[in-house]
Amino acid sequence: MEYAKEVEEQQTRGIFEDMAKYAPSKIVGMIGNALIVPVYTSLLSTEQYGLYSISIALLSFLCIIFSDWVGLSGLRFFRHHQIMDDMPKYTTTLVFILISNMTLMFLLSYIFREKFYSFFHIPTAYFIAILLLIIPVAIRALLFQLIRAQLKSMSFTLSTIVNQFLTIGLSVFFVKFFNMGAMGMLLGMAVSISLIDLLLIYQSNITKWFKLQKVEWTFLIPIFKYGVPIAATSLSAWIINQSNKFIMNSIKGFSQAGLVGVGYGLTLPLLLTIFAIITVAAVPRIINMYEEKIDVRPIISRFVGYYLLISLPVISIMSLYCTDYVSIFANEKFYDAYKLIPYFAFGTFFLAITDYTTLQYHLANKTYIEFILKLISGVVGVVLNIILIPTHGLVGVGIGTLAANLLYFILTIIIVLPNLRLKFPHQTVLKMILAAIPCAALYFCFTKINYAIIEMVLLLIAFYVFYFAVSKLFKNLYLNKNNS
Repeated sequence: MEYAKEVEEQQTRGIFEDMAKYAPSKIVGMIGNALIVPVYTSLLSTEQYGLYSISIALLSFLCIIFSDWVGLSGLRFFRHHQIMDDMPKYTTTLVFILISNMTLMFLLSYIFREKFYSFFHIPTAYFIAILLLIIPVAIRALLFQLIRAQLKSMSFTLSTIVNQFLTIGLSVFFVKFFNMGAMGMLLGMAVSISLIDLLLIYQSNITKWFKLQKVEWTFLIPIFKYGVPIAATSLSAWIINQSNKFIMNSIKGFSQAGLVGVGYGLTLPLLLTIFAIITVAAVPRIINMYEEKIDVRPIISRFVGYYLLISLPVISIMSLYCTDYVSIFANEKFYDAYKLIPYFAFGTFFLAITDYTTLQYHLANKTYIEFILKLISGVVGVVLNIILIPTHGLVGVGIGTLAANLLYFILTIIIVLPNLRLKFPHQTVLKMILAAIPCAALYFCFTKINYAIIEMVLLLIAFYVFYFAVSKLFKNLYLNKNNS
């Protein structure tokens, strides 16, 4: 692979431009996710919130198996088929796979319905509602990835923002005015996402390419070879981060599962939404660079440094102020969820950084490696949850989740493909450590002030002020050294 500094700089500028376009959707998405927990926990009892959390986790489980990987495959091979000028055949193949998967899902769900009810401990009415909800969710997943593949960041942003608040508004409407409980949340999602699908059909231009024609069977092998391991990998990630709700529900009941749902809702979806500003903009361009035989390792390594700079301060402060954080964003009846915040927050950190360390497997079309590593981590997480929950309750859930995500990250930096090893951003980490030292002193002073929100914001600002001061010092020392 060739590497040219000017290409890296050009693509970096392009990624930052795309980040600026995607940022509103992610920031608004973060705000929406932050609103979901306080709004929903004020409307629902702990049992109903637990049922809602279990339903969403089951929805995610089924989407991973039957729909999400189709959209991701659409993103991965979009540029290749665009170059080959066979987009009608390609989109026809994608739609055919999605419809076939949905048909198979309904068939299996009917045949094994009793086993589903007993295994997931979910009422029949909710299971049927989830199956129906998957249809618009699956369509949205495919169309969103086609929009990303076309680098239509503004369209992605608009659709995401509208979808976020329309879902919250409709869900509150059905719960508050029709007293529908957790079912109202699912109905609100169904109506909202169905409306958004209509918008996405227009934005993605899929009607321009899609034609009712013979499926190109030769396209299926690379799509399945790439996509099925992704589905298996995502399922392993689900096992790590969401199976704990079902384990907790089977051991302690819906109320405790609701606390796990609150801890999850205040960390992983919230943090991943904002952290994804980088990856949602960078990955399509990195894929294009790789397809054009350009060395992508320097640019990936650079963005690993940016991720560390954005994520670690936020997660550290969130963990230090976990009790205040939960008090601010959740109803008081869910207060005990604070025990999960440090574990889930740092678990999210390790999970998100693997978006960079596992990109090598996607570029080389060896996603089965990612699946194996994540499956190992998922099994370890399940075993730890089963062992620790009966004796340690919520803390056991936290330990199991953090340990599984940490193990997964460690495995991805050990198993490296030839010519795709990343350079660790040592200088960024050193600057962060130096900036964190005065922040630690400030933290111990702030504990006497007792204004949590103000303290958290001031600490975050202080860290970045110190960091950029250290960066300037390093730059001056480097210039002086070269001049001498």
